[in-house]
Amino acid sequence: MHVSEFDYQLPESSIAQEPLADRAGSRMLVVHRDEKRWEDRAFRDFPTYLHPGDCLALNDSRVFPARLLGRRAGVHSLPVGKHNPKRRENLSGEVEVFLLRAMSEDGKTWSALVHPGRKMRTGERIRFGDLEAEIVARGAFGERTVRFLFDGDLDAKLTAIGHMPLPPYIKRPDSPADRERYQTVFAREPGSAAAPTAGLHFTPETLDACRAAGADIAYVTLHVGLGTFQPLHADVVEEATLHTEQFAIAEENMAKLRSARRRVCVGTTSVRSLESAWRGQHQETGIFIYPGFAFQATDALLTNFHLPQSSLLMLVCAFAGRDLVLAAYRHAVDSGYRFYSYGDCMLIV
Repeated sequence: MHVSEFDYQLPESSIAQEPLADRAGSRMLVVHRDEKRWEDRAFRDFPTYLHPGDCLALNDSRVFPARLLGRRAGVHSLPVGKHNPKRRENLSGEVEVFLLRAMSEDGKTWSALVHPGRKMRTGERIRFGDLEAEIVARGAFGERTVRFLFDGDLDAKLTAIGHMPLPPYIKRPDSPADRERYQTVFAREPGSAAAPTAGLHFTPETLDACRAAGADIAYVTLHVGLGTFQPLHADVVEEATLHTEQFAIAEENMAKLRSARRRVCVGTTSVRSLESAWRGQHQETGIFIYPGFAFQATDALLTNFHLPQSSLLMLVCAFAGRDLVLAAYRHAVDSGYRFYSYGDCMLIV
């Protein structure tokens, strides 16, 4: 399969730039896999699709303010080489650092995306006010390993100066309101560099209505990172790979999920967590789900609308069939659904 087979046309005006004032006020496109049909509903109807014995799988990972805006430190000592005698070079300019995951026990060394990445050498430093970081290793596609040079409470410092990592298709700066709104109401475990967006629609009242319908709730934790949102760097689907992400499911939650009559995954991150756990994977997963994948743990899926040619769209196509999903997407575009992180949702049953 080619990545280009998972494409669709989306006008820029369909991309939601702001969340709705009411979390639960989104539209919901319900896709019936076996009947090859869909219906337009509202997210408030979601609990009516649940039955006694169902179990919702919710990702309780919490987004941290992972986007740092700084400046190149101004002076950099280049290493000595045969064609490069030691010299000093003036460096300046703005730098954006997108933290992905901590790499050291002291929490000071991080995997990150750095922009402009090509210009940033190993050994160069970046200043974020009175906080400084050094690039200690380079990776592909703008990835860098950075080490913070700070002796105080680094978590508190990053929380204070960091920005919420809104996706690049949201064409506005983040606002204080995003710290609450780009976060699920059940988020508990800090570690995500992007929100598990299907969960953004839920309110405490919605969760109560799900329980009233007879459904149990189990929590998984998958910290959203590069594996979820980075574009695929291959033309052929089978040749693409995803970065690993950290995940965990506590035994009490696994017991609920295993005994459920039907497992309803809220978000693609919950699917990836369950399907990894069912295959005996623990702590990290790089599972890549595309058409032909044999699902073992997922019976229904609530998900937002995803970018063309993305691994997340491929996961949805694997679950419901590429032709049905792309036809439903075309209907959603024509019907004025709001797309992506702050947009509407799709329930596949």
